[in-house]
Amino acid sequence: MSGDTCLTTTLCPTAGPKPKTCGFKGGSLGNKYVRLNVGGSLYYTTVQVLTRHDTMLKAMFSGRMEVLTDKEGWILIDRCGKHFGTILNYLRDDTIALPKHRQEIKELMAEAKYYLIQGLVDMCQAALQDKKDLCEPVCSIPIITSPKEEERLIESSMKPVVKLLYNRSNNKYSYTSNSDDNLLKNIELFDKLSLRFNGRVLFIKDVIGDEICCWSFYGQGRKLAEVCCTSIVYATEKKQTKVEFPEARIYEETLNVLLYETPRVPDNSLLEATSRSRSQASHSEDDEGFELRDRVRRIHVKRYSTYDDRQLGHPVS
Repeated sequence: MSGDTCLTTTLCPTAGPKPKTCGFKGGSLGNKYVRLNVGGSLYYTTVQVLTRHDTMLKAMFSGRMEVLTDKEGWILIDRCGKHFGTILNYLRDDTIALPKHRQEIKELMAEAKYYLIQGLVDMCQAALQDKKDLCEPVCSIPIITSPKEEERLIESSMKPVVKLLYNRSNNKYSYTSNSDDNLLKNIELFDKLSLRFNGRVLFIKDVIGDEICCWSFYGQGRKLAEVCCTSIVYATEKKQTKVEFPEARIYEETLNVLLYETPRVPDNSLLEATSRSRSQASHSEDDEGFELRDRVRRIHVKRYSTYDDRQLGHPVS
């Protein structure tokens, strides 16, 4: 028989005499076996193993604490017996092979805390931290499934937001020869930027929008700029969709949104330094009909020109 043996029998409560309370005289038993009933799981082990470390079990089996026994002489411990065999192995060898799953390690650590086995508690905590570091993703990229979800993500984010909309299926024309390559380059650049700035910028993907490939940049809950990477070109007797890859422009706008990392609290000194007098602002804000801060910088890469958000066909003044 090994140093400690677990009998997998689970005891069912039966009517009979109540457990007796008595003082356990461990010194008189030495290395003899004692019988333990831990939550219905039966174990054989020795007093030497139970008293090897300064734990609650040592207090129980060295006579400092009273123990409960049933009519058959089994010592009762009112705890789950699932991990008690592992507890005994640690008391005997000072080391064990921890379970693979986080939940089982947490269960074992709870038992080790109850029995005051600090060395085993430390092992479990270190293993849980290692598993957390191993499984923690470097960055998480939400994928938009509805306009309401997009609005909620952007408004609730305390970080600037960069969104890439790509929807290759939303096209009724054929693509130009290098459009597919450029679409993949846009996606690859998004992945690289998300890895580089994941702690400072929230990157999100949109695969349900109307555009084929479009970048949007947000700061403090409002859109700051937009880079549309698609345009329609006319070939012989047909139209084709052209996808561009304005790498430099995308980098520039990504760096611009980093200026909006500050909390959404007005900086009085900055507002004072950048504020304009009423006389200077009246001829611009009032005449335009909207405040300057609400303007969105939109860039169409075909012409690399900046234009405002007026509807198409609006007469140019």
